[in-house]
Amino acid sequence: MKASNLTLKPLCSCLLLGLLAFLAFLASFSAAETHYHEFVVQAKPVKRLCRTHNTITVNGQFPGPNLEVRNGDSLAIKVTNAARYNVTIHWHGVRQLRNPWADGPEYITQCPIQPGATYTYRFTIQDQEGTLWWHAHSRWLRATVYGALIIYPKLGSPYPFLMPKREVPLLLGEWFDRNPLDVQRLAAFTGGAPNASDAYTINGQPGDLYRCSKQETVRIPVDSGESILLRIINSALNQELFFSIANHRLTVVSADASYTKPFTTRVLMMGPGQTTDVLLTADQPPAHYYVAARVYQTAQNAPFDNTTTTAILEYKSAACSSKKGQSPPPALPLLPFFNDTATATAYTAQIKSPSQVKVPTQIHENLFFIVGLGLNNCTVPNSPRCQGPNNTRFTASMNNVSFVFPRTNSLMQAYYNGVPGVFTTDFPPVPPVQFDYTGNVPRGLWTPRRGTKLYKLKYGSNVQIVLQDTSIVTTEDHPMHLHGYHFYVIGSGFGNFNPRTDPAKFNLVDPPLRNTIGTPPGGWVAIRFVADNPGVWLMHCHLDAHLALGLAMAFLVENGKGPLQSVIPPPADLPRC
Repeated sequence: MKASNLTLKPLCSCLLLGLLAFLAFLASFSAAETHYHEFVVQAKPVKRLCRTHNTITVNGQFPGPNLEVRNGDSLAIKVTNAARYNVTIHWHGVRQLRNPWADGPEYITQCPIQPGATYTYRFTIQDQEGTLWWHAHSRWLRATVYGALIIYPKLGSPYPFLMPKREVPLLLGEWFDRNPLDVQRLAAFTGGAPNASDAYTINGQPGDLYRCSKQETVRIPVDSGESILLRIINSALNQELFFSIANHRLTVVSADASYTKPFTTRVLMMGPGQTTDVLLTADQPPAHYYVAARVYQTAQNAPFDNTTTTAILEYKSAACSSKKGQSPPPALPLLPFFNDTATATAYTAQIKSPSQVKVPTQIHENLFFIVGLGLNNCTVPNSPRCQGPNNTRFTASMNNVSFVFPRTNSLMQAYYNGVPGVFTTDFPPVPPVQFDYTGNVPRGLWTPRRGTKLYKLKYGSNVQIVLQDTSIVTTEDHPMHLHGYHFYVIGSGFGNFNPRTDPAKFNLVDPPLRNTIGTPPGGWVAIRFVADNPGVWLMHCHLDAHLALGLAMAFLVENGKGPLQSVIPPPADLPRC
């Protein structure tokens, strides 16, 4: 009898625990919310660098509104285009499972929202936490149309680090002292490099070091001893950036909305599209300290903006002293030189997953993509439309294919509706011609073919891609972004990838999970993912100058078995083509 009582007690305990777990599971669903927002894309006068421009904004804000949700929440965002340009919005880093209709790149998953029209993006956050962002995905409207998308853990789920007292989003951007679309149009006309930006910004403000900018410099107040979480987003159009805070160390805890092994650093390097969450402890003597960002530039002989944007980390006790005229000027951090690849590489190498992860090992699709610039010969040399190097026009490609965006239909709509003639599925899995990619490349290999070519993947296939930079025109760090997915970054190196020896160095234990990753200049990077999200998904360089030149391709991931592995039907209000 006593023995039976002893066995019943653990059984009851197990049942109780199971019931509690089930109730917690149900509570997580009941706590999920649907967030409704309205975005009005409109022109508004914005003054920077002493001049006022009629700038394209969302809801009259620059940058646009920050969105805050929890893992598991849904969003319905009605976008009304009150501007004079076509527009789409991309939710950068959101998986959009089975829902490419909400992804946003124009002519890839939808046709653009035309002036006067509306479209409601509807999607659910599934198993993602951290900092993402949203931005226009139509020409260069991204220069001013962007904002943060902050995903908190589900209610009752803590951060995997000590809870900070406050959180501060910091969006790094570029400002053009003219219409950014005019800059893009001029480059498209001449075939030359686009003009560089005139300033970098933090939360839309250039900072103390630029003309007519001191009064609006962003200030971050802190109490001595407190810890805050900075959610940093590189939303710059064409530049990778170094970031630092004078006299303070930063503890990296997340990148691209994936938690990382915490590590401490004095400098970050982020490509456009990448996000980084850092903890900062106000452990220095009360004073004012500059928060600063400036360019990391890897292309040779290319124009770039070599200025520095600043905000101010302001200890509150020091702010009181400054009112009495006793405050010295803020200290400026020691940022790396603009071409300090060693620092950028060392920083990126520290980013790893918090623990062992399940990396695909049985590879079904082993792809090798070369990425980089190229040159097209001009039909009429020495003309206004022939302003590239040596009477050429710039172009760009992946595996010698310069991507051409459709103009009468989107790829996803054409695929879903069986419309022929919009694309082909013969994107090459390897370069059509093998050569010394980072050596002295023969001039005959500098001119790619043009085409709208997709690569088809079976649902559930394990994919490995090696992205190899080339020395055509120049070696360069290309921040490559894959829509609809995140991926494990399993290895990188300089020079040409060696398929016989380099895989032995792959990190298959705790590689970082990213949605955007740079190719080391004159080097390679390897990624792996499972093709578990059906649809058409764009992969491209997140330097928008290169995207316009054709540095892109798209995957067509086929449906799997049944509705839970298939693309959902398109919404009724999907913009017409």
